[in-house]
Amino acid sequence: MKVNSLFLRNSLIVGLLLAAWSSFGQDKPGVSIDKIIARVDNYYILNSELEEIYQSYVAGGQKAPDRCQLLESLIINKMLLAKAEIDSVTVEDKMVDNQLDGRMGQMIQRFGSEKNLVEAYGKSIDALKIELRQQLKEQMVVQTMQDKIAGDVKITPNEVRKFFNSIPKDSLPYIPAEVEIGHIVRLGTVTQEQKDKLRNQLYDLKKRAESKEEFSMLAQIYSEDLGSAKNGGDLGFAKRGAMVPTFEGAALALKPGEISDVVESPFGFHLIQLIETRGAEYHARHILLRPDYNRGTDVTEATRYLDSLRTLIQSDTLQFAQAAREHSEDPESADAGGLLQDPESGMTRLPLDASMDPALYFAIDTMKVGSVSPPISYRTSDGRSAMRIIWYKQKTEPHTANLRDDYEKIAQIVLVNKKNNALEEWFKKAEGDVFISVEPEFQKCSIFGLSPVASQ
Repeated sequence: MKVNSLFLRNSLIVGLLLAAWSSFGQDKPGVSIDKIIARVDNYYILNSELEEIYQSYVAGGQKAPDRCQLLESLIINKMLLAKAEIDSVTVEDKMVDNQLDGRMGQMIQRFGSEKNLVEAYGKSIDALKIELRQQLKEQMVVQTMQDKIAGDVKITPNEVRKFFNSIPKDSLPYIPAEVEIGHIVRLGTVTQEQKDKLRNQLYDLKKRAESKEEFSMLAQIYSEDLGSAKNGGDLGFAKRGAMVPTFEGAALALKPGEISDVVESPFGFHLIQLIETRGAEYHARHILLRPDYNRGTDVTEATRYLDSLRTLIQSDTLQFAQAAREHSEDPESADAGGLLQDPESGMTRLPLDASMDPALYFAIDTMKVGSVSPPISYRTSDGRSAMRIIWYKQKTEPHTANLRDDYEKIAQIVLVNKKNNALEEWFKKAEGDVFISVEPEFQKCSIFGLSPVASQ
């Protein structure tokens, strides 16, 4: 069996499944939504899945792989899921719920409000969450299986050099312009009016919970922590140090059954009810209300703070990377000295093309390499209003690939190839552990060299 670009294609396919959900979530006329075209153990692949992923490429302006390649990738995905089930590989529900909250937040932000999202899809938030949750869970299980199979694969500089030297000189790829960009983010502060409003709402809920109403029921209705709300606000057992200090301190000060005063944390405002303690663990539930970051946030202090940092950086009193590590409120980039990274590869050199965030693209379009921008408006991935300063660190002009400038990219290719080999070996062993069948209409496809048979 030869599985070309297995690791890349399988990583891509789970992302495309989510893209298809966001772009093609409603039923489309002329697309079969229930025709089974392949089966892997108890997992089925529908023709609609294949078509939605194909159309995701088209909608994104990309050249789509042929449907045989996409079907093979879907089967790979299902094989990993089936083997995960056999090998008892799972992911914690809490991890899935955290991912779900983030994805739903992005969707709501994209559509402007929950109401707009519901109207666009003709489905309730709960129904949309159920659909997306299963896809996210499968994605995370697949990733866990990939890490289990090939996560320990490493490469050496000699392997990178050997691979590069094996490429004919007239076949070396042409690398487009790329840039390295850093930013320092400061969040806006919630206005006192917003804080008072949320505190009053939570104190009203506390009175209701201390009279006749169940705390868990109130959490289901009012809590904005989407992951725990459906479970009555239940957060399960947490080890000491797992939660933010303000939350944990308030929870551990309670007796079982007691409800806290309103607690402020980086996530919003909470009412906490302690259920029980067990050694170094405690079990609590909560109701979370978040500020309206669109209308209830003041960025005056954030702007002043960043102005001061920029002055220090421009006078060489403070290095940008140090300032980012010590002062940025973007945890994803702060540890990297503020440098923005490609989410797929983790590399800091970003292509200077239409794939870049438009706000970032137009910001650096007027900047000189090495300069730091004045504070500009920024919206975080979870919808918070903020300000940021941007550092245009470096620009690499278009060029033919070489080891000096493109070592990271070439090393990434070598690593992927080596992981593909590890996965290919795994598939040779795993093929016999799962049942695979493909509908005759796809008999022109060579799925791992299998002869297609009718689904059973």
